[in-house]
Amino acid sequence: MRCIVSLVILGVLLLCGDPSWARREALTAEQKNHLERIDRVLITVIALSDKGAIDAGPLVEVAATRMKEFGYTPVTDPTQPHDVELKIKCEQKKTWEGTTTMGSDADLPDSPSRIWKGPACQIGYLLNGKKMAWRKEVRTDFDDPQAAATLAKAEDPTTFAMTKLRARLEEYDFPALITAEWGQESRLFRLYDDQKTPVARKVKLIALFGDLFSVQAIPRLLDGLNGPDRSIAKASALALGNIGQKDTIPVLIKTMKNGAPDLRAPAAKALGIVGALHGDFTIVDPLLETLNTEDVAVKTEVAWALGKLPDMRAYEPLFALQKSLYRVHENDADPNLVKLKEAVNWSIKQIDTWEHVQ
Repeated sequence: MRCIVSLVILGVLLLCGDPSWARREALTAEQKNHLERIDRVLITVIALSDKGAIDAGPLVEVAATRMKEFGYTPVTDPTQPHDVELKIKCEQKKTWEGTTTMGSDADLPDSPSRIWKGPACQIGYLLNGKKMAWRKEVRTDFDDPQAAATLAKAEDPTTFAMTKLRARLEEYDFPALITAEWGQESRLFRLYDDQKTPVARKVKLIALFGDLFSVQAIPRLLDGLNGPDRSIAKASALALGNIGQKDTIPVLIKTMKNGAPDLRAPAAKALGIVGALHGDFTIVDPLLETLNTEDVAVKTEVAWALGKLPDMRAYEPLFALQKSLYRVHENDADPNLVKLKEAVNWSIKQIDTWEHVQ
């Protein structure tokens, strides 16, 4: 039974993985090698107002500056040698380009939206002249440039919209996302290791290490887990779970049981993922011990984790917890208790299901 459970859970974890990982698996060895060697990036920007094309120079300048942050060499002349073409299309009013496919990147907050009609910049890239599946979109916080410009007492709605889009490109970390898409971990590591890199950006980079299943990032993540900054520590715990190396189970158990209060829940979540991935039932006892905690957030993540690796040892403790939550209802209870009840119910169902598989 345990072999079957591990195989099925492995399949679920892989299906739920990062879309960039799935795309890279679909590439040929030659394409992957090309992406990993990219240095010279041709930047092509189109800026469109309601009346047609306008000067895209300021947007090109922003894109070039942002790509330099990761050590790329920006190229603006298409006749010059380049390894890839980064295409950015910024519009005062976004042109509808058809229904976005559901699933994968389409479900992410920064994916192209089929319903947005306001100012937007769409970002993609061409490899050897072929349009690749990776696409991102940044939007303004208003959908009517004329009304927004009038409210801001700006004379020209086009200038106002493009200025706002330029600001969005300055703050949106598309260079990090596309570097992860290309599998260039070393560039991500260089920025992460730079003492000048703000903590908020390091947290985003840590999430990308997890999305990339980056084994090379583990030493940095272990340092982050034990470091002074809580946001980096929590992100590191979750990334360790996504990467899924069995060797990290002991440190995750230690953090879940004895770590700082705000690190215990992320560690429990990560532990459930790693333990399930490897079919390692040694995590069950530490999880059951931690289930007795008074911390509802930790208890909830432990409950979810027990469902990811179903074991009859967890049935009675979860059933007892379920009975204690009998009077918790979605509309009239503490939302944290509602989440706990949902986790407990789901995990009990997983145990029931796998017991019938035997």
